Amino acid sequence: MINRVVFIAVLILTFQFVYAQEKTLIKQIDKELGKAISSKVILYKHLHENPELSFREKETSKLISTKLKSFGFEIIDNIGGYGFAGVLKNGEGPVIMYRTDLDALPILEKTDVSYASCKTDTLNGLETAVMHACGHDMHMTVFVGVAELMSKMKNNWKGTLVMLGQPAEELGGSALLLENDLFLKIPVPSLALAYHVSPELEAGKIGYIPGPAWAKVNTVEITVHGHGGHGAYPHQSIDPIVLSARIILALQTIVSREISPLNPAVVTVGAIHGGKKHNVIPDDVHMMLTLRSYSDEVAAKMISSIERICNGIAASAGLEKKEFPNVVEIYNSLPPGINNPELTEKIAQVLKKEFGETAILKQEPSMGAEDFYAYGSTSEKIPLCMLRLGSVSKETIEEHDKSGTPLPGLHSSYYAPIPEKTINTGVKAMIITLIQLMNEIPLHTSTQQGHE
Repeated sequence: MINRVVFIAVLILTFQFVYAQEKTLIKQIDKELGKAISSKVILYKHLHENPELSFREKETSKLISTKLKSFGFEIIDNIGGYGFAGVLKNGEGPVIMYRTDLDALPILEKTDVSYASCKTDTLNGLETAVMHACGHDMHMTVFVGVAELMSKMKNNWKGTLVMLGQPAEELGGSALLLENDLFLKIPVPSLALAYHVSPELEAGKIGYIPGPAWAKVNTVEITVHGHGGHGAYPHQSIDPIVLSARIILALQTIVSREISPLNPAVVTVGAIHGGKKHNVIPDDVHMMLTLRSYSDEVAAKMISSIERICNGIAASAGLEKKEFPNVVEIYNSLPPGINNPELTEKIAQVLKKEFGETAILKQEPSMGAEDFYAYGSTSEKIPLCMLRLGSVSKETIEEHDKSGTPLPGLHSSYYAPIPEKTINTGVKAMIITLIQLMNEIPLHTSTQQGHE
C-alpha cells in the first residue's frame, strides 16, 4: 500500500515537472516569436512582390540561404540548380529535414494587396506575369522563422536540423535534387516535414491527414494529326481541331465509365493549341493533360484509355495508322503523397495539446499533388509528414459562405494568405513539433551516412 502511494506521488510530481517544462518552452517560443514576427511579415511581403519561376529562383535562393547562414547554419548550395540545404548540428540526436519550396507561377496577380506582384518573365518565348499563387512565399517565410528560433533555442533540443530549400516544386524539382545525390550531401534524415498552405482553412488552424493525402500525377501530351486545308473547303481536309474536340469530350468518359467509383481519378485537358489563321485548317493540334490518381494501376488504365480513344477517333475520321495521335508521358510521374500515419498522428496529438482540438483538424485527401513525397520513395524509406497551414481570415470564410461563392484556391490569381497570423501559427507549430520529435525519437541508423 505504501509503495503504491509513493508511486502515485512520484508520478504526480513527474507530470507536474513535465507540464512546467512545457509551459516554460511555450513561453520562450512566444517571446522569441513576438520579437521576430514583424521582420517575418516584411520578408513575406518582399517574397510575394519578387516571385521567380521554376528553375530561375536565383535571388530567392540566395536570400533564404543567406538568412540561414546568419543563424549559424552550414550552407550546402548548388544542389540541383538553385537548391540548397542549411545544416545545424546540435549534439547527438536524430536528423530531421524540414523542406520549403522556392518557385512561383506564370500567373497575373489580381489581388488587391499593396504588395501584389508586378513581376514579369519570359516563358516559351512569350512574356508572362509571375505570382506566388501557391503559397511558396508563405512556406519560405515560416521556414526562415523556424530556422531563426531553432538556432536561438538550441538548449531545448539535441540532434541535427536540415533545412532544405527546393527549387521548381511546380515542375517536380525534388527529382532533380535526388538525382544530384542529395542524401550523399546532407545527413540522411530520420524523418522529413513540410507545410502546404490551405486556401480553405482559417489562419490559426492546421490540418493533418494520416496516410494518403495527395494524388499521384502523370503528365501527358497529345499531338492530333490531320490533313490541313482551306477553311472554306473543310470537306477537302481532315480537321484536327474537330478531332481534338471529339477526343476531349470522349476523354470525360474515362473517369465516369471506366474507373471504379471507389478509385479517385481525374483527367483534365489543361491546354489546347492549334492553328494560326482564321481561314486555315491546321495539320496538327497539341493538347496538354494532367492525370491524377492514387495507384499505378489506375494511372496505367487512364493512359491506356487515352491512347485507345485517340486512335479510335482518328480511325473513324479516315486517318491511317501512321497518322494516329501521338500520346506521350512527358516526364516521370509524381508518386502519391502518403503521410506516415504514426508520425502524423503523433504530431497532431502534440499540437492539440497547445492549440486545442478545434484548431488541429483531420482533413480529407486531395487530388492535388506535391513533389515533397519523392523524398520518401528512395531506398532510405524516410517517413514523411506534410501539414496544411490555414491561411484565410475567419471574416473572409464567413463572407464567402454567406454569398455561396468559393474561396480563391491554390493557383488562383486572387489567392492571398493573411500574413501575420499564418506566419505566427506556422512557426510556433513547427518549433513545437521539431523540439518534441528531436527529444523523443531514437537515433536513425542512417544518420551516420552522407554529409560530414
